Amino acid sequence: MAIVVLLGTLDTKGLEYAWLRARLLRHGVEVVVVDAGIVGEPRLRADVPRSEVARSAGADLHRLRAEGDRGGAVTTMARGAAAALLRLYEAGRLHGVLALGGSGGTSIATRAMRGLPLGVPKLMVSSMASGDVAAYVGSADITMMHSVVDIAGVNSVSAPVLANAVAVAGMAKGFEAGPGRCGGTCCGRAAGRWWRRAWPASPRRGSTRHASG
Repeated sequence: MAIVVLLGTLDTKGLEYAWLRARLLRHGVEVVVVDAGIVGEPRLRADVPRSEVARSAGADLHRLRAEGDRGGAVTTMARGAAAALLRLYEAGRLHGVLALGGSGGTSIATRAMRGLPLGVPKLMVSSMASGDVAAYVGSADITMMHSVVDIAGVNSVSAPVLANAVAVAGMAKGFEAGPGRCGGTCCGRAAGRWWRRAWPASPRRGSTRHASG
Protein backbone atom coordinates (compact mmCIF):
# COMPACT_ATOMS: atom_id res chain seq x y z
CA MET A 1 0.00 0.00 0.00
CA ALA A 2 1.23 3.49 -0.82
CA ILE A 3 2.27 5.63 2.14
CA VAL A 4 1.83 9.40 2.38
CA VAL A 5 3.84 11.29 4.99
CA LEU A 6 2.22 14.35 6.54
CA LEU A 7 4.91 16.70 7.80
CA GLY A 8 4.06 19.74 9.87
CA THR A 9 3.81 21.68 13.09
CA LEU A 10 1.06 19.88 14.98
CA ASP A 11 0.81 22.53 17.70
CA THR A 12 -0.51 25.11 15.21
CA LYS A 13 -1.85 22.94 12.36
CA GLY A 14 -2.93 19.76 14.15
CA LEU A 15 -6.64 20.08 13.34
CA GLU A 16 -5.93 20.65 9.66
CA TYR A 17 -3.61 17.65 9.51
CA ALA A 18 -6.23 15.50 11.23
CA TRP A 19 -8.72 16.57 8.54
CA LEU A 20 -6.25 15.66 5.80
CA ARG A 21 -5.32 12.38 7.42
CA ALA A 22 -8.94 11.23 7.53
CA ARG A 23 -9.44 11.98 3.84
CA LEU A 24 -6.20 10.39 2.75
CA LEU A 25 -7.17 7.18 4.54
CA ARG A 26 -10.46 7.17 2.62
CA HIS A 27 -8.44 7.22 -0.59
CA GLY A 28 -6.71 3.97 0.28
CA VAL A 29 -3.27 5.07 1.40
CA GLU A 30 -1.45 4.63 4.69
CA VAL A 31 -0.54 7.84 6.51
CA VAL A 32 2.55 8.56 8.62
CA VAL A 33 2.47 11.81 10.61
CA VAL A 34 5.72 13.62 11.43
CA ASP A 35 5.61 16.47 13.97
CA ALA A 36 8.07 19.34 13.49
CA GLY A 37 6.41 21.65 16.02
CA ILE A 38 8.33 23.18 18.89
CA VAL A 39 6.38 25.10 21.53
CA GLY A 40 2.69 24.24 21.96
CA GLU A 41 1.16 20.87 22.66
CA PRO A 42 0.45 18.80 19.54
CA ARG A 43 -3.21 18.60 18.57
CA LEU A 44 -2.75 15.30 16.73
CA ARG A 45 -0.75 12.24 17.73
CA ALA A 46 2.37 11.87 15.62
CA ASP A 47 3.95 8.64 14.44
CA VAL A 48 7.30 10.45 14.51
CA PRO A 49 7.17 12.87 17.49
CA ARG A 50 8.91 16.22 17.63
CA SER A 51 11.44 14.99 20.16
CA GLU A 52 12.64 12.40 17.63
CA VAL A 53 12.81 15.03 14.90
CA ALA A 54 14.97 17.24 17.14
CA ARG A 55 17.25 14.31 17.98
CA SER A 56 17.66 13.64 14.27
CA ALA A 57 19.30 17.05 14.06
CA GLY A 58 21.49 16.36 17.09
CA ALA A 59 19.43 18.68 19.29
CA ASP A 60 17.36 18.48 22.45
CA LEU A 61 13.76 19.72 22.17
CA HIS A 62 13.63 21.13 25.70
CA ARG A 63 16.81 23.11 25.10
CA LEU A 64 15.44 24.48 21.84
CA ARG A 65 12.37 25.72 23.70
CA ALA A 66 14.42 27.23 26.51
CA GLU A 67 16.70 29.15 24.16
CA GLY A 68 13.73 31.01 22.68
CA ASP A 69 15.40 31.48 19.29
CA ARG A 70 12.63 30.90 16.75
CA GLY A 71 14.88 31.18 13.72
CA GLY A 72 17.42 28.78 15.15
CA ALA A 73 14.71 26.34 16.18
CA VAL A 74 13.13 26.39 12.71
CA THR A 75 16.52 25.69 11.11
CA THR A 76 17.20 22.83 13.53
CA MET A 77 13.79 21.20 13.11
CA ALA A 78 14.07 21.53 9.34
CA ARG A 79 17.36 19.66 9.44
CA GLY A 80 15.86 17.00 11.69
CA ALA A 81 12.76 16.66 9.51
CA ALA A 82 14.96 16.16 6.46
CA ALA A 83 16.78 13.32 8.21
CA ALA A 84 13.50 11.77 9.40
CA LEU A 85 11.94 11.84 5.93
CA LEU A 86 15.02 10.36 4.31
CA ARG A 87 15.00 7.49 6.82
CA LEU A 88 11.34 6.79 6.08
CA TYR A 89 12.03 6.82 2.34
CA GLU A 90 15.01 4.49 2.64
CA ALA A 91 12.90 2.12 4.75
CA GLY A 92 10.19 2.03 2.06
CA ARG A 93 7.80 3.99 4.30
CA LEU A 94 7.38 7.10 2.12
CA HIS A 95 5.85 7.28 -1.35
CA GLY A 96 4.78 10.92 -1.17
CA VAL A 97 4.88 13.83 1.26
CA LEU A 98 2.34 16.59 1.93
CA ALA A 99 2.80 19.63 4.15
CA LEU A 100 0.90 22.78 5.15
CA GLY A 101 2.36 26.00 6.41
CA GLY A 102 2.99 29.70 6.55
CA SER A 103 6.52 31.06 6.36
CA GLY A 104 7.96 28.94 9.19
CA GLY A 105 6.17 25.73 8.32
CA THR A 106 7.04 26.13 4.65
CA SER A 107 10.71 26.65 5.49
CA ILE A 108 10.79 23.48 7.57
CA ALA A 109 8.85 21.29 5.16
CA THR A 110 10.51 22.34 1.92
CA ARG A 111 13.97 21.97 3.47
CA ALA A 112 13.02 18.38 4.29
CA MET A 113 11.48 17.77 0.86
CA ARG A 114 14.61 18.97 -0.92
CA GLY A 115 16.50 16.10 0.69
CA LEU A 116 14.34 13.47 -1.03
CA PRO A 117 15.21 12.01 -4.44
CA LEU A 118 13.85 13.37 -7.70
CA GLY A 119 10.50 11.85 -8.54
CA VAL A 120 9.20 11.38 -5.01
CA PRO A 121 5.90 13.34 -4.89
CA LYS A 122 6.32 16.49 -2.80
CA LEU A 123 3.33 18.80 -2.31
CA MET A 124 3.54 22.00 -0.25
CA VAL A 125 0.32 23.91 0.52
CA SER A 126 1.49 27.34 1.58
CA SER A 127 0.38 30.93 2.02
CA MET A 128 3.80 31.84 0.59
CA ALA A 129 3.12 30.20 -2.78
CA SER A 130 1.77 33.37 -4.43
CA GLY A 131 5.21 35.00 -4.33
CA ASP A 132 8.76 34.10 -5.27
CA VAL A 133 9.22 30.52 -4.10
CA ALA A 134 12.77 30.00 -5.35
CA ALA A 135 14.16 29.92 -1.81
CA TYR A 136 11.76 27.13 -0.91
CA VAL A 137 11.93 25.02 -4.07
CA GLY A 138 15.54 25.45 -5.12
CA SER A 139 16.31 22.87 -7.80
CA ALA A 140 13.93 20.25 -6.36
CA ASP A 141 10.68 18.96 -7.91
CA ILE A 142 8.45 20.44 -5.20
CA THR A 143 4.88 21.31 -6.17
CA MET A 144 3.72 24.52 -4.46
CA MET A 145 -0.04 25.02 -3.97
CA HIS A 146 -1.30 28.42 -2.82
CA SER A 147 -3.48 28.12 0.26
CA VAL A 148 -5.26 31.41 -0.68
CA VAL A 149 -5.86 32.14 3.03
CA ASP A 150 -3.79 31.61 6.14
CA ILE A 151 -4.04 28.00 7.25
CA ALA A 152 -5.96 28.56 10.46
CA GLY A 153 -8.79 26.08 10.53
CA VAL A 154 -10.89 24.27 7.94
CA ASN A 155 -13.50 26.64 6.55
CA SER A 156 -15.40 27.39 3.34
CA VAL A 157 -12.28 28.83 1.70
CA SER A 158 -9.55 26.52 2.97
CA ALA A 159 -11.53 23.25 2.71
CA PRO A 160 -11.60 23.11 -1.12
CA VAL A 161 -7.87 23.86 -1.27
CA LEU A 162 -7.04 21.16 1.28
CA ALA A 163 -9.35 18.73 -0.48
CA ASN A 164 -7.41 19.26 -3.72
CA ALA A 165 -4.18 18.56 -1.84
CA VAL A 166 -5.46 15.04 -1.15
CA ALA A 167 -4.45 14.42 -4.78
CA VAL A 168 -1.09 13.48 -3.27
CA ALA A 169 -2.70 10.08 -2.59
CA GLY A 170 -2.85 9.42 -6.32
CA MET A 171 0.71 10.66 -6.78
CA ALA A 172 1.93 8.32 -4.05
CA LYS A 173 0.10 5.35 -5.55
CA GLY A 174 1.71 6.03 -8.90
CA PHE A 175 5.15 6.33 -7.36
CA GLU A 176 4.71 3.17 -5.28
CA ALA A 177 3.61 1.22 -8.37
CA GLY A 178 6.91 1.98 -10.07
CA PRO A 179 7.76 2.95 -13.67
CA GLY A 180 4.92 2.74 -16.12
CA ARG A 181 4.88 2.78 -19.89
CA CYS A 182 6.18 5.43 -22.23
CA GLY A 183 6.25 5.93 -25.97
CA GLY A 184 8.40 7.82 -28.40
CA THR A 185 8.14 9.13 -31.91
CA CYS A 186 10.89 10.23 -34.27
CA CYS A 187 11.29 11.59 -37.77
CA GLY A 188 14.14 10.63 -40.08
CA ARG A 189 17.25 8.51 -39.77
CA ALA A 190 19.15 10.85 -37.43
CA ALA A 191 16.30 10.92 -34.89
CA GLY A 192 15.94 7.17 -35.21
CA ARG A 193 19.60 6.65 -34.36
CA TRP A 194 19.23 8.90 -31.31
CA TRP A 195 16.18 6.97 -30.11
CA ARG A 196 17.93 3.60 -30.46
CA ARG A 197 20.75 4.92 -28.26
CA ALA A 198 18.41 6.43 -25.67
CA TRP A 199 15.94 3.54 -25.45
CA PRO A 200 18.24 0.97 -23.75
CA ALA A 201 18.93 3.50 -20.97
CA SER A 202 15.25 4.05 -20.29
CA PRO A 203 13.88 2.30 -17.18
CA ARG A 204 10.36 2.31 -18.60
CA ARG A 205 8.61 -0.17 -20.86
CA GLY A 206 6.92 1.03 -23.99
CA SER A 207 6.86 1.12 -27.76
CA THR A 208 8.04 3.34 -30.58
CA ARG A 209 6.24 4.71 -33.64
CA HIS A 210 7.90 6.34 -36.63
CA ALA A 211 6.18 9.56 -37.67
CA SER A 212 7.26 9.48 -41.33
CA GLY A 213 5.88 6.13 -42.38
